[in-house]
Amino acid sequence: MDDKQFGDPFTGERPVLDGGRQPGEYAQNSTPDEKVYGRPEDDAAARKKQEEIEGILDQRERAVNQEEKTLFVWKSPARPFKERNREYYTTIGAIVILLSIILLFAREFLLVAVIVSFAFVSYVLASVKPEEVEHEITTRGIRTGGRFFRWSVLGRFWFSEKFGQRMVSIETAMAFPGQLLMLIGHQDEARVKEILRKYLLHETPEPTFLDNASSWLSKKVPLESG
Repeated sequence: MDDKQFGDPFTGERPVLDGGRQPGEYAQNSTPDEKVYGRPEDDAAARKKQEEIEGILDQRERAVNQEEKTLFVWKSPARPFKERNREYYTTIGAIVILLSIILLFAREFLLVAVIVSFAFVSYVLASVKPEEVEHEITTRGIRTGGRFFRWSVLGRFWFSEKFGQRMVSIETAMAFPGQLLMLIGHQDEARVKEILRKYLLHETPEPTFLDNASSWLSKKVPLESG
């Protein structure tokens, strides 16, 4: 993708607002009056977001014509990690065996293979500590895990926490990886946020069905106590 084609990395067009709705357009659950007259607070928020996006695009365009400069560098584990106890592995094993027996009786051999593969990956991720990688934010993009991603292929960013570890996630326009994940560690999160906001939109996406399902399942079926 050409660095000079600054726009929505997912469509190649200029960014749209609020899930594709322009100022004055409202969701289907809006009241008749809101659809006719609009909601002033929504228009104001949309205009503010549009101004922020325009500023980001201008900053990216200026960066293309300037010498690349390093803005922030740090090292952290490649992914969140938590030491697991024997109870965790025992629970996983019991669930896999039970589901496999049920599916074998149903002659769903492909699903059995998928479940066993998933269990193996879960075991590896839980037992093997991640390697340490370097993250570098520059005026041209982000280098992480030995790869470079230009701003033109990156979308929104947001902060979250897993296993008590703070991390920043960044959308990409690529099939893989669809998202960059960088652990903050002991670095200054406010500083990272300040730098990224010059080139990316700071916005937390709505949880997907899989996110909600995973959260519900982890609460209802804990794999280990404590």
